[in-house]
Amino acid sequence: MQNSSTRGITPRIWFVMVALALTGQIAWAVENAWFNTFVFDTITPDPRPVAWMVAASAITATLTTLLMGTLSDRTKSRWGRRRPYILIGYVLWGLSTVLFPMVSFIKTASLAVMMVVIADSVMTFFGSTANDAAFNAWTADVATSSNRGRVEGVLNLSLFLAQIVSMVAAGMLIDSFGYFIFFYSLGGIVMVVGLLAGMFLEEPPVIESLEPRPPFWQEFTDLFNINVLKDNRNLFILLLFIMLSNIGMQVAMPYLIVYLENFVGVTKTEFSIIGGSVMLGSAIFAVPFGILADRWNKKMMIAMAIIVSSLGGILLSLVSSLPLLALTGLLWQAFFTAAGIAAVAWLKDLLPEQNRGKFLGIRMIFWIAIPMVIGPWLGSTLIQNFGVPTFTNGEAGFVPVPIIFQVGSGIALLSLIPLAFIHRKRSA
Repeated sequence: MQNSSTRGITPRIWFVMVALALTGQIAWAVENAWFNTFVFDTITPDPRPVAWMVAASAITATLTTLLMGTLSDRTKSRWGRRRPYILIGYVLWGLSTVLFPMVSFIKTASLAVMMVVIADSVMTFFGSTANDAAFNAWTADVATSSNRGRVEGVLNLSLFLAQIVSMVAAGMLIDSFGYFIFFYSLGGIVMVVGLLAGMFLEEPPVIESLEPRPPFWQEFTDLFNINVLKDNRNLFILLLFIMLSNIGMQVAMPYLIVYLENFVGVTKTEFSIIGGSVMLGSAIFAVPFGILADRWNKKMMIAMAIIVSSLGGILLSLVSSLPLLALTGLLWQAFFTAAGIAAVAWLKDLLPEQNRGKFLGIRMIFWIAIPMVIGPWLGSTLIQNFGVPTFTNGEAGFVPVPIIFQVGSGIALLSLIPLAFIHRKRSA
């Protein structure tokens, strides 16, 4: 096989890339949105298990991506470096999704809660191994400087399409057929696509470095060297902005559908229409915003986007009609997504050229792990103290109330503080 750098990306590689990217992003979008409603509807209305599940999943995803990504870099097999992790990972990812709703058969609530957290973490381990670690590394392997922009465009388009599909189709399918058929269908699709795409996947030959690699654990622990922080001040300040803004979003996001369905009175089908419209609007708006941020002042553009997004979150908590929910939801999500796109572009500008992979691993801690531990915990605490008492399946709990959006928006605004300190002094 010729190296992709000399022949470009073949139609076969494009097909595999699109299939795996779209399927993986749909699976992640469903896990982020609908696993939480499943717990509320079938196990317990207590908000704490959702916070535990989101936190455990985020920590699992971060550690798995760092560990398995490093391991796949070092793998040498007759099947290639990335293919074994992608093929086997996608199949087991789909299987664990199929098995996930089985936890609702457990009649003891405390045991069911423990198992749902474990089941979600297991599914996340396979998904992060297959998609976050191996698949993303493979896309970097096959891309070159001449086509990397097109590859990133395909991956971003797949993300938006997946969000729209998961929003529009999921609620309608659950309303029509129930959770079990929905999860069976999703898991089956992930398994089939992973198996077929994994079998057709092509890998460029590995070019070995003349210098020996450091031991595995040294390569992993080098991520947390304090000198890295000192040498990249602006980069870490930007990561603090990313962390705070994402904590703000995660205060309300895990409970969004539960809030709309049980406090506002929106059905899952109606949410699908609202959510699909919001994601489509976000896709149309956010990409041009990111391009403008490249040409203008990134710092000012990001600050403006966070202010508008926070205002949208506050307004969302005050309305109940479908048109106003769609409009305020669009402000909340579209401008937050736009800020994220601009922040990632800025982050890549600040990455040290010789350690880009290492810093993208560190980014997972600030982007995923910390926000998804702190944010849902804050949301759960607010719901327990201010929520509307309710009972589901004989279990006591609370319905989320508007304060989660108001507090989350306030925390997101705090991210403007570290943003203001960037560029006061150049990084080393």
